[in-house]
Amino acid sequence: MTSTPSAQQPAKPERPRRSRKSLLGTPRFGIPAAAGAALALVGGVALWSTADRADAAPDRAPGAHTAGFTAVAAGDIAEKCTASNSACEHPKTAALVKKINPAFVLTMGDNQYDDARLKDFERYYDKTWGTFKDKTHPSAGNHETYDPDGELAGYKAYFGDVAYPEGKSYYSFDHDNWHFIALDSNSLDSAQLDWLRSDLAANSKKCVAAYWHHPLFSSGEHGNDPVSRPVWKLLHDAEAELVLNGHDHHYERFAPQAPDGKADKAGLVELLAGMGGADPYQIEEVQPNSEKRLTDTFGVVKLNFTDNGFSWDLVGTDGSTKDSSPSYECH
Repeated sequence: MTSTPSAQQPAKPERPRRSRKSLLGTPRFGIPAAAGAALALVGGVALWSTADRADAAPDRAPGAHTAGFTAVAAGDIAEKCTASNSACEHPKTAALVKKINPAFVLTMGDNQYDDARLKDFERYYDKTWGTFKDKTHPSAGNHETYDPDGELAGYKAYFGDVAYPEGKSYYSFDHDNWHFIALDSNSLDSAQLDWLRSDLAANSKKCVAAYWHHPLFSSGEHGNDPVSRPVWKLLHDAEAELVLNGHDHHYERFAPQAPDGKADKAGLVELLAGMGGADPYQIEEVQPNSEKRLTDTFGVVKLNFTDNGFSWDLVGTDGSTKDSSPSYECH
Protein backbone atom coordinates (compact mmCIF):
# COMPACT_ATOMS: atom_id res chain seq x y z
CA MET A 1 0.00 0.00 0.00
CA THR A 2 1.50 3.32 -1.03
CA SER A 3 0.56 6.97 -0.65
CA THR A 4 1.29 9.85 -2.94
CA PRO A 5 2.04 13.40 -1.68
CA SER A 6 0.66 16.53 -3.24
CA ALA A 7 0.57 20.34 -3.08
CA GLN A 8 -1.04 22.52 -0.41
CA GLN A 9 -4.01 24.75 -1.27
CA PRO A 10 -5.71 27.88 0.15
CA ALA A 11 -8.82 27.71 2.28
CA LYS A 12 -12.34 27.80 0.90
CA PRO A 13 -14.96 30.07 2.56
CA GLU A 14 -17.34 28.41 4.99
CA ARG A 15 -20.72 27.26 3.76
CA PRO A 16 -23.86 28.24 5.66
CA ARG A 17 -25.69 25.27 7.14
CA ARG A 18 -29.30 24.88 6.10
CA SER A 19 -32.09 24.35 8.58
CA ARG A 20 -33.79 20.97 8.73
CA LYS A 21 -37.48 20.69 7.92
CA SER A 22 -39.99 17.86 8.18
CA LEU A 23 -39.31 15.17 5.61
CA LEU A 24 -42.76 15.39 4.06
CA GLY A 25 -43.54 19.05 4.78
CA THR A 26 -41.25 20.91 2.37
CA PRO A 27 -42.60 22.70 -0.72
CA ARG A 28 -39.31 22.02 -2.53
CA PHE A 29 -39.81 18.29 -2.40
CA GLY A 30 -39.21 16.91 -5.88
CA ILE A 31 -39.98 13.59 -7.57
CA PRO A 32 -38.81 12.54 -11.03
CA ALA A 33 -41.34 13.28 -13.73
CA ALA A 34 -40.92 9.90 -15.40
CA ALA A 35 -43.77 7.74 -14.08
CA GLY A 36 -43.39 9.07 -10.53
CA ALA A 37 -41.65 7.67 -7.49
CA ALA A 38 -42.58 5.60 -4.50
CA LEU A 39 -42.26 6.36 -0.78
CA ALA A 40 -42.45 3.58 1.76
CA LEU A 41 -41.85 3.54 5.49
CA VAL A 42 -39.97 0.41 6.48
CA GLY A 43 -39.21 0.08 10.17
CA GLY A 44 -39.39 3.87 10.51
CA VAL A 45 -36.97 4.41 7.63
CA ALA A 46 -38.03 6.46 4.61
CA LEU A 47 -37.12 4.64 1.41
CA TRP A 48 -37.36 6.37 -1.94
CA SER A 49 -37.18 4.54 -5.22
CA THR A 50 -37.96 5.41 -8.81
CA ALA A 51 -40.94 3.61 -10.33
CA ASP A 52 -38.83 1.24 -12.41
CA ARG A 53 -36.68 0.03 -9.49
CA ALA A 54 -37.83 -2.06 -6.53
CA ASP A 55 -36.92 -1.33 -2.93
CA ALA A 56 -35.42 -4.80 -2.73
CA ALA A 57 -31.73 -5.25 -3.53
CA PRO A 58 -31.12 -5.36 -7.30
CA ASP A 59 -29.83 -8.53 -8.87
CA ARG A 60 -26.07 -8.98 -8.92
CA ALA A 61 -23.84 -10.90 -11.24
CA PRO A 62 -22.90 -14.44 -10.10
CA GLY A 63 -20.20 -14.30 -7.44
CA ALA A 64 -20.66 -10.56 -6.84
CA HIS A 65 -20.85 -11.11 -3.06
CA THR A 66 -17.41 -12.76 -3.08
CA ALA A 67 -15.09 -9.81 -2.58
CA GLY A 68 -11.33 -9.77 -3.00
CA PHE A 69 -11.34 -7.43 -0.02
CA THR A 70 -13.82 -5.37 1.97
CA ALA A 71 -13.70 -1.72 3.01
CA VAL A 72 -16.12 0.34 5.08
CA ALA A 73 -17.08 3.92 4.26
CA ALA A 74 -19.16 6.71 5.82
CA GLY A 75 -19.11 10.46 6.26
CA ASP A 76 -20.53 12.91 8.82
CA ILE A 77 -19.68 10.87 11.88
CA ALA A 78 -18.97 12.00 15.43
CA GLU A 79 -21.44 14.31 17.11
CA LYS A 80 -20.34 15.59 20.52
CA CYS A 81 -21.90 12.73 22.46
CA THR A 82 -20.89 9.38 23.93
CA ALA A 83 -22.33 5.89 24.33
CA SER A 84 -23.82 6.96 27.69
CA ASN A 85 -26.46 8.79 25.61
CA SER A 86 -28.75 6.26 23.93
CA ALA A 87 -29.44 8.76 21.14
CA CYS A 88 -25.74 8.99 20.25
CA GLU A 89 -25.25 7.21 16.93
CA HIS A 90 -21.52 7.13 16.18
CA PRO A 91 -20.81 4.46 18.83
CA LYS A 92 -23.40 2.30 17.04
CA THR A 93 -21.94 2.83 13.59
CA ALA A 94 -18.47 2.12 15.00
CA ALA A 95 -19.80 -1.18 16.35
CA LEU A 96 -20.76 -2.09 12.78
CA VAL A 97 -17.22 -1.39 11.58
CA LYS A 98 -15.85 -3.63 14.32
CA LYS A 99 -18.22 -6.44 13.35
CA ILE A 100 -17.43 -6.15 9.62
CA ASN A 101 -13.67 -5.96 10.29
CA PRO A 102 -12.75 -4.44 6.91
CA ALA A 103 -9.32 -4.25 5.33
CA PHE A 104 -9.52 -0.48 5.83
CA VAL A 105 -11.91 2.40 6.52
CA LEU A 106 -12.69 5.42 4.31
CA THR A 107 -14.25 8.59 5.74
CA MET A 108 -15.86 11.27 3.60
CA GLY A 109 -15.39 14.30 5.82
CA ASP A 110 -16.98 15.92 8.87
CA ASN A 111 -15.36 13.26 10.97
CA GLN A 112 -15.81 15.32 14.16
CA TYR A 113 -18.40 17.99 15.04
CA ASP A 114 -18.83 20.87 15.49
CA ASP A 115 -15.49 22.60 15.01
CA ALA A 116 -13.30 19.49 14.79
CA ARG A 117 -10.93 20.58 17.57
CA LEU A 118 -8.27 18.11 18.63
CA LYS A 119 -9.79 17.88 22.13
CA ASP A 120 -13.13 16.90 20.58
CA PHE A 121 -11.52 14.30 18.32
CA GLU A 122 -9.93 12.83 21.44
CA ARG A 123 -13.11 13.02 23.52
CA TYR A 124 -15.62 11.68 20.98
CA TYR A 125 -14.33 10.29 17.65
CA ASP A 126 -11.38 8.55 19.28
CA LYS A 127 -13.62 6.62 21.69
CA THR A 128 -15.56 5.04 18.81
CA TRP A 129 -14.20 5.27 15.27
CA GLY A 130 -10.74 5.93 16.68
CA THR A 131 -10.59 2.19 17.38
CA PHE A 132 -9.86 1.79 13.65
CA LYS A 133 -7.51 4.74 13.34
CA ASP A 134 -4.58 2.57 12.28
CA LYS A 135 -6.46 1.45 9.17
CA THR A 136 -8.47 4.60 8.42
CA HIS A 137 -7.85 6.72 5.31
CA PRO A 138 -9.80 9.92 6.05
CA SER A 139 -10.77 12.97 4.04
CA ALA A 140 -11.69 16.39 5.44
CA GLY A 141 -15.10 18.05 5.46
CA ASN A 142 -16.20 21.63 5.97
CA HIS A 143 -16.45 21.17 9.74
CA GLU A 144 -12.73 20.38 9.86
CA THR A 145 -12.11 23.89 8.53
CA TYR A 146 -13.96 25.56 11.44
CA ASP A 147 -11.30 24.76 14.06
CA PRO A 148 -10.44 28.01 15.95
CA ASP A 149 -6.83 26.84 16.10
CA GLY A 150 -6.64 26.93 12.31
CA GLU A 151 -8.20 25.26 9.29
CA LEU A 152 -7.78 21.46 9.57
CA ALA A 153 -5.57 21.89 12.66
CA GLY A 154 -7.36 19.32 14.83
CA TYR A 155 -7.86 16.98 11.88
CA LYS A 156 -4.16 17.10 11.02
CA ALA A 157 -3.06 16.70 14.63
CA TYR A 158 -5.35 13.75 15.23
CA PHE A 159 -4.83 11.71 12.05
CA GLY A 160 -1.23 12.77 11.39
CA ASP A 161 0.66 11.81 8.26
CA VAL A 162 -1.95 9.32 7.07
CA ALA A 163 -4.39 12.15 6.34
CA TYR A 164 -1.81 14.85 5.73
CA PRO A 165 1.23 13.31 4.01
CA GLU A 166 4.11 15.78 3.85
CA GLY A 167 1.78 18.55 5.04
CA LYS A 168 -0.74 18.05 2.22
CA SER A 169 -4.46 17.36 2.63
CA TYR A 170 -4.95 15.01 -0.34
CA TYR A 171 -3.26 11.75 -1.19
CA SER A 172 -3.65 8.35 -2.84
CA PHE A 173 -2.93 4.71 -2.02
CA ASP A 174 -3.19 1.29 -3.66
CA HIS A 175 -4.77 -1.94 -2.48
CA ASP A 176 -4.70 -5.03 -4.69
CA ASN A 177 -5.94 -4.00 -8.15
CA TRP A 178 -7.48 -0.73 -6.90
CA HIS A 179 -6.20 2.84 -6.72
CA PHE A 180 -7.87 5.05 -4.08
CA ILE A 181 -7.74 8.86 -4.12
CA ALA A 182 -8.63 11.06 -1.13
CA LEU A 183 -9.31 14.70 -2.03
CA ASP A 184 -9.94 17.89 -0.05
CA SER A 185 -13.07 19.48 -1.51
CA ASN A 186 -12.78 22.49 0.79
CA SER A 187 -10.46 24.01 -1.81
CA LEU A 188 -10.15 22.20 -5.10
CA ASP A 189 -7.69 24.70 -6.57
CA SER A 190 -5.40 24.35 -9.58
CA ALA A 191 -2.61 22.84 -7.48
CA GLN A 192 -4.83 20.00 -6.30
CA LEU A 193 -6.24 19.45 -9.79
CA ASP A 194 -2.73 19.34 -11.26
CA TRP A 195 -1.75 16.80 -8.63
CA LEU A 196 -4.83 14.70 -9.43
CA ARG A 197 -4.06 14.82 -13.15
CA SER A 198 -0.52 13.58 -12.48
CA ASP A 199 -1.68 10.96 -10.01
CA LEU A 200 -4.16 9.51 -12.51
CA ALA A 201 -1.54 9.50 -15.27
CA ALA A 202 0.88 7.58 -13.05
CA ASN A 203 -1.68 5.01 -11.89
CA SER A 204 -1.10 1.44 -13.01
CA LYS A 205 -4.10 -0.18 -11.33
CA LYS A 206 -7.13 -1.27 -13.34
CA CYS A 207 -9.80 0.14 -11.00
CA VAL A 208 -10.03 3.64 -9.50
CA ALA A 209 -12.15 5.03 -6.65
CA ALA A 210 -12.03 8.62 -5.35
CA TYR A 211 -13.63 10.13 -2.27
CA TRP A 212 -14.16 13.59 -0.79
CA HIS A 213 -16.79 15.52 1.15
CA HIS A 214 -18.95 17.73 -1.11
CA PRO A 215 -20.99 15.77 -3.71
CA LEU A 216 -21.45 16.97 -7.26
CA PHE A 217 -24.90 15.38 -7.25
CA SER A 218 -27.26 15.20 -4.26
CA SER A 219 -31.00 15.12 -3.70
CA GLY A 220 -30.55 16.36 -0.13
CA GLU A 221 -30.65 19.71 1.66
CA HIS A 222 -27.30 20.96 0.38
CA GLY A 223 -28.07 19.78 -3.16
CA ASN A 224 -25.65 19.65 -6.07
CA ASP A 225 -22.26 21.26 -5.47
CA PRO A 226 -20.37 22.14 -8.68
CA VAL A 227 -17.05 22.54 -6.83
CA SER A 228 -16.02 19.02 -7.83
CA ARG A 229 -17.10 19.08 -11.48
CA PRO A 230 -13.47 19.51 -12.68
CA VAL A 231 -12.54 16.47 -10.59
CA TRP A 232 -15.34 14.48 -12.18
CA LYS A 233 -14.07 15.44 -15.63
CA LEU A 234 -10.57 14.23 -14.83
CA LEU A 235 -11.85 10.99 -13.30
CA HIS A 236 -14.26 10.40 -16.19
CA ASP A 237 -11.51 10.94 -18.75
CA ALA A 238 -9.32 8.47 -16.83
CA GLU A 239 -12.16 5.90 -16.88
CA ALA A 240 -12.42 5.77 -13.10
CA GLU A 241 -15.21 3.76 -11.50
CA LEU A 242 -16.46 5.07 -8.18
CA VAL A 243 -16.95 8.35 -6.29
CA LEU A 244 -17.85 8.47 -2.57
CA ASN A 245 -19.11 11.60 -0.82
CA GLY A 246 -20.80 12.86 2.36
CA HIS A 247 -21.98 16.37 3.40
CA ASP A 248 -25.71 15.71 3.02
CA HIS A 249 -26.75 13.45 5.88
CA HIS A 250 -28.51 10.72 3.96
CA TYR A 251 -27.75 7.71 1.78
CA GLU A 252 -28.06 7.91 -1.99
CA ARG A 253 -26.77 5.93 -4.94
CA PHE A 254 -26.70 7.01 -8.55
CA ALA A 255 -26.58 5.17 -11.85
CA PRO A 256 -23.38 5.70 -13.87
CA GLN A 257 -23.29 9.23 -15.26
CA ALA A 258 -21.08 11.83 -16.89
CA PRO A 259 -19.89 15.07 -15.24
CA ASP A 260 -22.76 16.95 -16.89
CA GLY A 261 -25.30 14.68 -15.20
CA LYS A 262 -26.29 12.72 -18.29
CA ALA A 263 -26.68 8.97 -17.96
CA ASP A 264 -23.55 7.24 -19.20
CA LYS A 265 -22.95 3.49 -18.96
CA ALA A 266 -19.21 4.21 -19.05
CA GLY A 267 -19.55 6.97 -16.45
CA LEU A 268 -18.85 7.26 -12.73
CA VAL A 269 -21.00 5.69 -10.03
CA GLU A 270 -21.61 8.12 -7.16
CA LEU A 271 -22.35 6.88 -3.64
CA LEU A 272 -23.39 9.47 -1.05
CA ALA A 273 -23.07 8.05 2.46
CA GLY A 274 -23.46 10.84 5.01
CA MET A 275 -25.11 8.66 7.66
CA GLY A 276 -22.17 7.91 9.96
CA GLY A 277 -23.69 9.54 13.05
CA ALA A 278 -24.81 13.14 12.44
CA ASP A 279 -28.49 14.14 12.53
CA PRO A 280 -30.22 13.13 9.27
CA TYR A 281 -31.23 15.56 6.55
CA GLN A 282 -34.30 15.43 4.35
CA ILE A 283 -34.64 14.75 0.65
CA GLU A 284 -35.52 17.99 -1.12
CA GLU A 285 -35.20 17.61 -4.88
CA VAL A 286 -34.62 14.23 -6.49
CA GLN A 287 -31.83 14.39 -9.04
CA PRO A 288 -31.70 12.61 -12.41
CA ASN A 289 -29.99 9.20 -12.29
CA SER A 290 -30.65 8.88 -8.56
CA GLU A 291 -31.60 5.24 -8.03
CA LYS A 292 -32.18 5.07 -4.28
CA ARG A 293 -32.46 7.56 -1.45
CA LEU A 294 -32.70 6.59 2.19
CA THR A 295 -33.20 9.04 5.04
CA ASP A 296 -33.60 8.99 8.81
CA THR A 297 -31.27 6.08 9.36
CA PHE A 298 -27.66 5.51 10.40
CA GLY A 299 -25.14 2.96 9.24
CA VAL A 300 -22.04 2.25 7.17
CA VAL A 301 -21.40 1.15 3.62
CA LYS A 302 -19.72 -2.23 3.27
CA LEU A 303 -17.78 -2.04 0.01
CA ASN A 304 -17.01 -5.32 -1.73
CA PHE A 305 -14.05 -5.09 -4.11
CA THR A 306 -12.70 -7.65 -6.55
CA ASP A 307 -9.88 -7.34 -9.07
CA ASN A 308 -12.43 -6.51 -11.76
CA GLY A 309 -15.34 -4.79 -10.07
CA PHE A 310 -17.27 -3.75 -7.00
CA SER A 311 -20.61 -3.65 -5.20
CA TRP A 312 -21.77 -2.52 -1.78
CA ASP A 313 -24.32 -3.02 0.98
CA LEU A 314 -25.67 -0.37 3.31
CA VAL A 315 -25.75 -1.88 6.79
CA GLY A 316 -27.94 -0.15 9.37
CA THR A 317 -27.20 0.11 13.08
CA ASP A 318 -29.77 -2.64 13.72
CA GLY A 319 -27.50 -4.96 11.71
CA SER A 320 -29.85 -5.34 8.76
CA THR A 321 -29.01 -4.57 5.12
CA LYS A 322 -30.95 -1.45 4.12
CA ASP A 323 -29.88 -1.39 0.47
CA SER A 324 -27.58 -3.24 -1.92
CA SER A 325 -26.09 -1.86 -5.09
CA PRO A 326 -25.89 -3.62 -8.44
CA SER A 327 -22.53 -5.18 -9.24
CA TYR A 328 -20.25 -3.15 -11.50
CA GLU A 329 -17.25 -4.07 -13.61
CA CYS A 330 -14.20 -1.85 -13.86
CA HIS A 331 -13.83 0.01 -17.13
